[in-house]
Amino acid sequence: MRLANSLPTHVSIFEVGARDGLQNEKPVTTEDKLTLIEQLADAGIKRIEAGSFVSPKWVPQMADSKDVFTALKPNDLQDQSSIRKAGVVYSALTPNLKGLELALDAGADEVAIFGAASETFSQRNINCSIEESIARFEPVMAMAKARNIPVRGYVSCVLGCPYEGDIAIDEVARVSEILYKMGCYEISLGDTIGVGTPIKARNMVEAVAKLVPVKKLALHFHDTYGQALANIQACLDTGISVIDSSVAGLGGCPYAKGASGNLATEDVVYMLHGMGIETGIDLHKLAKAGHQISQVLGRQNGSKVAQAMPLD
Repeated sequence: MRLANSLPTHVSIFEVGARDGLQNEKPVTTEDKLTLIEQLADAGIKRIEAGSFVSPKWVPQMADSKDVFTALKPNDLQDQSSIRKAGVVYSALTPNLKGLELALDAGADEVAIFGAASETFSQRNINCSIEESIARFEPVMAMAKARNIPVRGYVSCVLGCPYEGDIAIDEVARVSEILYKMGCYEISLGDTIGVGTPIKARNMVEAVAKLVPVKKLALHFHDTYGQALANIQACLDTGISVIDSSVAGLGGCPYAKGASGNLATEDVVYMLHGMGIETGIDLHKLAKAGHQISQVLGRQNGSKVAQAMPLD
């Protein structure tokens, strides 16, 4: 099944570095997070996952998400403290109803819920079965709809699970369809441990696209085995036009052994621009943002493009 047979002219980058990235790095200050978010917006990124409202017991790196979103609230003529940039959507990950309430109070523009295509991963990650997780999402979706807040859906382990190995494509499609029919405006398909390869990635997207419109799908491919760019390239002519990535390749998944790095935003933007696909992102500014947060963390920049680019 070939869905589109042509490359997109524009791809939207959904930047997850400030959340999915930093939650798996050593803690940084709220000020450093805000500097990163401001630099990402200045580089032209229009969709930024800025934090998550989860238990600080489990993810202490996200304990200051309320402060982050407070600084991002729209300002008025008397209040110039907000660093919000016009036209940028700032989103938050919310695992349950309490998380949603906190995100709404803090001023998040949109929220995301996260499920899995692997039963074991669901149990290990959010301590419930796939079906139980879906039941938990129902009140979240109802409140979000009542408050007119868009909800994005994540599906983990779409190309493999650290506990179960290969995952049935039909199960990925089933869970994706459930989240879409519940009201998620977009479904992000996550190769959580980065084991996917191009043909498997494309087959998975094509299977999901039979149940969820391909224009409502996004790719969230980790680069653990160095396959993320190849996997994305294999899927680009299916109609996919949204890619999740993390500046400087920050983070991974704390629940998946070996998932040591997200795909670096700089690397995917460089590839897309080289293919004649627009992103609206200034690669030079993006690379500078990645270098700065890497210095704060005391780690090497995970982007090969950023390492190669002169920043003078």
